[in-house]
Amino acid sequence: MKPSPLRAKSYDMAVAIVLLVKDVQAKHREYTLTKQLVRCGTNPGAMTREAKQAESKADFIHKLSIAAKEADEAEFWLEVFEDTGYLEGVDATRAIQLTKEVIRLLTAILKTSKANLAAEKSRRKGR
Repeated sequence: MKPSPLRAKSYDMAVAIVLLVKDVQAKHREYTLTKQLVRCGTNPGAMTREAKQAESKADFIHKLSIAAKEADEAEFWLEVFEDTGYLEGVDATRAIQLTKEVIRLLTAILKTSKANLAAEKSRRKGR
């Protein structure tokens, strides 16, 4: 079975972030901020996997909401790294692109999932 686009992109994002952090650490000897980037940059992939095993639709939404928050934080740290010069001499293009794609996918999936859950609750109230 082919993985979902979100699962594939969030995994690719995690790998790109880890590789980027290795480069930043090697070139700039920065370990405090890179540790934070690894945490939030790999979380969306893990939470996407967890969401697949969600116990309910609400649990699914909750797990993907956490993934969205973490992806947004990763984008923040990437911007900070860029604006402070830590990305000089480091190719961050793939990590930045994948982070933006994961955020877009998560936003769309969450919007649809929340609407579907609300519609389902509304139908149950109408019975």
